[in-house]
Parts: sequence; structure tokens; C-alpha cells
Amino acid sequence: MLVAAAVCPCPPLLVPEVAAGAAPELDAARAACEDALGVLAAARPDRLVVVGPAGEDGRGPFPEGTRGSFHGFGAEVEVRLGAGGAEPGAQERELPLSLAVAAWLLERTGWADAPVEGLGVGELLPPERCVEAGAQLAGQDERVALLVMGDASACRTVKAPGYLDERAAGFDAEVARALAAADVPALKALDAGLAHELQACGRAPWQFLAGAAEKARLSGTLLYDDAPYGVGYLVSAWS
Repeated sequence: MLVAAAVCPCPPLLVPEVAAGAAPELDAARAACEDALGVLAAARPDRLVVVGPAGEDGRGPFPEGTRGSFHGFGAEVEVRLGAGGAEPGAQERELPLSLAVAAWLLERTGWADAPVEGLGVGELLPPERCVEAGAQLAGQDERVALLVMGDASACRTVKAPGYLDERAAGFDAEVARALAAADVPALKALDAGLAHELQACGRAPWQFLAGAAEKARLSGTLLYDDAPYGVGYLVSAWS
């Protein structure tokens, strides 16, 4: 059963070495992510599952101990998923970017409260498949917590990666409202086509959360809501 969830954005700029001189601009977002992870730790889960976007098709499960890096962004920063021993298969692949950011957050907060595993979700995965996968996870007997990674729209300003789209602000506002209220039906109802057009890579992971939380009766808190680079970054905690 799902006992808690944290929702965080996944830009590599969260890592100060990547952001370099611009690092202070996301200090508030980092602090909010730390607070959200504190909610996960307080729930004392038996297992933490990190869910994040991983390209159009997704890349499936990543066992504890899988490594990632930010070398592609000019930063000599390497990360490892979880603090426990490496599970079989951990050396076979590298973490996708969203899960590497999650691993960095977990290392930053000293996570050692439960075993960790990762799941790379396809950004084009249909909503019903996302919801079904989340429900299957929550249907297990153990106490599970989710760390859900993903950005909102990338079209909030003319300098945004996707340029300015007038629909972006409204889309992000609805997601923020749903995350603040732990509104499962609203997350399930997000338009996958619109999310793709707005480059909102968090849509599939959020709908995975919706499936996992459907019977959990959790309440939500919105900890951060901003678009400093024209990309919507949202942080929420459910418990």
C-alpha cells in the first residue's frame, strides 16, 4: 500500500555543479525537495520507488545501486541509486536523467530509511497504462513510498525550451492544484496529448502516482510552484 509520496522536478540544474553560477536561483526548489523527502522518511516505508520520465518509450526498472552521472552537462558528479548494496543488474545500465536527479536528491538528504528502486516511465505511455501500473504497485502488501520526478510545461515564456504557449500556464495551474489537494481524479484526467505538446514530461509519472494513490486516502501539500526558466517546477508531498 502507498503510505507517502513526494513529487519533485527533474532538471539537472538542481545539481549545483551543473547550474554553476546560477545555482542560487534554485535554492528554494532544492529546499522544498528536501522537505518533501522528509515526509517520505517520516512515513517509514518498507520500500521507496522512484518514478521518472525516461524518453518516449521508457526504460523499465533500475535496481538499487544503479549509477548515473552528470558528465554530459560538464559536471564531474556521479550518483548511485540508494544507500544499500547493489542489486543484480545494477551495473548493466546507467540511470536516465530524471532518476539521476532523484538519486542526487536522495544522497543530498542522506536517505537510508528503506531500500530504493527506480522505474523509468515512457513519456508517451497512455494514461490508463500509467494508472494501472501505479495501482499494481500499491496493491502489494508492503508499505511503499513514491518519489515522483517530472517537470510541468516547458512553454511558459518566449525564452522557454518550447517557446511560449498560452495554454501552458493553465495546464500547470491545474496540475499544481491537483498536487496540492491530492486530487487523484484530476491527475488521471490530464490530457496526454496536450502534455506532450507542452513538453510536460511529468504527466506520465503523475498519473502513475494517481493510480497508486487511488485507495490510499492521502492528503497533499504544495511546497513549491514556479517557472524560473520558463519551465514549470512543482514540489508536493502527500501523506
